[in-house]
Amino acid sequence: MYLKQLKVHNFKNYKEAGFELSPKINCFVGDNGEGKTNVLDAVYYLSFCKSYFNPVDTQNILHGEDFFAINGYYDRSEDTTDHISCQLRKNQKKKVKRNQKEYDRLADHIGLIPLVMVSPYDRDLINDGSELRRKYIDGVISQFNRHYLDNLINYNKALAQRNSLLKEFALSGYYDQAAISIWDARMVPLARQIYESRKQFIGDFIPIFQKYFEYISEGHETVSIAYNSQLHETPFETLLEEGRTKDRAMRHTTAGIHKDDMDFRIEGHPFKKFGSQGQQKSFVIAIKLAQFDYISEIKQTKPILLFDDIFDKLDEKRVAQLMKLVSKDSFGQVFITDTQYQRIQQVFNTVPIDHKIFFIKAGTIEKETNGI
Repeated sequence: MYLKQLKVHNFKNYKEAGFELSPKINCFVGDNGEGKTNVLDAVYYLSFCKSYFNPVDTQNILHGEDFFAINGYYDRSEDTTDHISCQLRKNQKKKVKRNQKEYDRLADHIGLIPLVMVSPYDRDLINDGSELRRKYIDGVISQFNRHYLDNLINYNKALAQRNSLLKEFALSGYYDQAAISIWDARMVPLARQIYESRKQFIGDFIPIFQKYFEYISEGHETVSIAYNSQLHETPFETLLEEGRTKDRAMRHTTAGIHKDDMDFRIEGHPFKKFGSQGQQKSFVIAIKLAQFDYISEIKQTKPILLFDDIFDKLDEKRVAQLMKLVSKDSFGQVFITDTQYQRIQQVFNTVPIDHKIFFIKAGTIEKETNGI
């Protein structure tokens, strides 16, 4: 499966643009701020019904316009094409359609078009708080496990209701344990299933990640990932019972799978403190390539792979290793952005593969080239 045609209208800095794409590698070259990354974000929208970079949909409408539209035409087999569209008009509900049929729930579209994005912002996965790492785990699992996504949505709804009650009780001075227990009963089985899914995923994921990091770094560093969860040692129902007094004092639920985290280390030390910028970028790329491998194996299809500004802060050896890897048949369609045409061209001189290069300026395609 690959995206053979992309059309955007009033999306970010694009008034109107259309791209006829290569089934292998597509490069978007231009200065910063010209719109290269916006093309990748449009492709991301068609898989996840949202932006990778800006969660406020209306802010992705071209300034001065009242709607945006993204249309993608996917070649799923020799004789089958899927048309996916995402449209948003100000003050109206976002509409996502497959072959002109609108989804009742956007969640029903997730997983149809597997996709992995690698962006400079992904270093936040290492440097920011645990919420971002949980969202990453949830995003990966949701692409291949619809039941997991439903469990997560229902758990978060119950958690919000429980937290709302705790705040209400604190303000009123009245506490009703029976009311809290109703939400406990809903959360416990959901938490157990979410925990088991995360535990299995991370256990299977770690060896794949380590393989890719060793490949990119040529075995020069040793890294590790560990899954941290309060449920490792204590059942969730026990955590809730033991945390009643603390929950009342803090006015929110202080224990549960919404506190899970991943611990990243290099040579046994916290990656956040001891990993250089280049090592951090290699770490994140290895995580995303492992994600690609994992999803590809489970869904028996190659996800689309988006690389935004991947060459920045990677030395030439790591760039060469990465491009040799994604040129192999085990990878499908790849999108790359970069500011330097010479760097892109040097890669293809070294690794001959079917590709297209689009030169982007101010939200327009100045020219495009094809090559092998």
